[in-house]
Amino acid sequence: MERNVVGVVNNQFHAHRIVVGVVILKRAFSSSAANATKVAVLGAAGGIGQPLSLLLKHNESISHLALYDIVNAPGVAADLSHINTHSKVTGYSPDNDGLKHAVTDATIIVIPAGVPRKPGMTRDDLFNTNAGIVKDLATAAAQYAPKAFMAVISNPVNSTSMIQKVTTLDVVRSSRFVSELKGTDPKNENILVVGGHSGVTIIPLISQSGAKFTDDELKALTHRIQFGGDEVVKAKAGTGSATLSMAFSASRFTNSLLRALNGENGVVEPAYVRSPLFESKGVEYFASNVELSREGVGKIHDLGPLSQYEKDLLEAALPELKKNIAKGVDFVHKQ
Repeated sequence: MERNVVGVVNNQFHAHRIVVGVVILKRAFSSSAANATKVAVLGAAGGIGQPLSLLLKHNESISHLALYDIVNAPGVAADLSHINTHSKVTGYSPDNDGLKHAVTDATIIVIPAGVPRKPGMTRDDLFNTNAGIVKDLATAAAQYAPKAFMAVISNPVNSTSMIQKVTTLDVVRSSRFVSELKGTDPKNENILVVGGHSGVTIIPLISQSGAKFTDDELKALTHRIQFGGDEVVKAKAGTGSATLSMAFSASRFTNSLLRALNGENGVVEPAYVRSPLFESKGVEYFASNVELSREGVGKIHDLGPLSQYEKDLLEAALPELKKNIAKGVDFVHKQ
């Protein structure tokens, strides 16, 4: 199941705040809180949730890792709790107010819950099911953890009625795919990806990397980045979609947010947030680099210089983004 991540403004679930994308995170983070950081993973027993929880167990700044799912979360928690790293691990199921206990006092709530994408499905095909699942979880988070930051991974990123989403996986893929063509270390490739997280709305700004490709190479590379999720879905032959790479990306974003909450400056990650960049064209939410801070999203970065090819990609993406956002807004208004 391919997904991406999120953040929230005091978790207030008013309709204008839960349209699509993100509302800027607005929570003070004290030094005492930094010493007792609880992270809740909702959907922790799934294909993304389990490896994500394992990766987060390695973060020494997390004191309590709370895992929730409709089945098997206590078992996953018991397994993880044997790993000799700093955090305590607890597991919860829906009975006995498990969701309430999982999110109460959480600093960050990460939601990888939802159904996986199957061959032939688009991310938007997942909308009706996953939007309902995430809405219920986010509503509980708003009720029991009103000051928590929220990181929503579940697809579809462009249209789900959520608060802030992160497009880290697109950047991770782009860096890997570009490095394969150039024969370089992917850790040294930092390709900015903007727009959204669905097909043509994914716009890799490859020109800013300084890499030189032929027109055919550039078009093929762009298509692979835009539809990288399909590559995994087909390779898994109907048994699932991207889980490990998504868990890695979600962990990276969560760890970056924790660094920013602990006072580190200059922490930048890609995120799909409420943005002024294309509001004049009716697109209120847009993915770009954002600087994280103790208040969540501190600064939204401009796109920088674009090639003509990238400008054309942007023009093609904006109408699709506008439709995706409208779908999310319509979902909220019908609730």
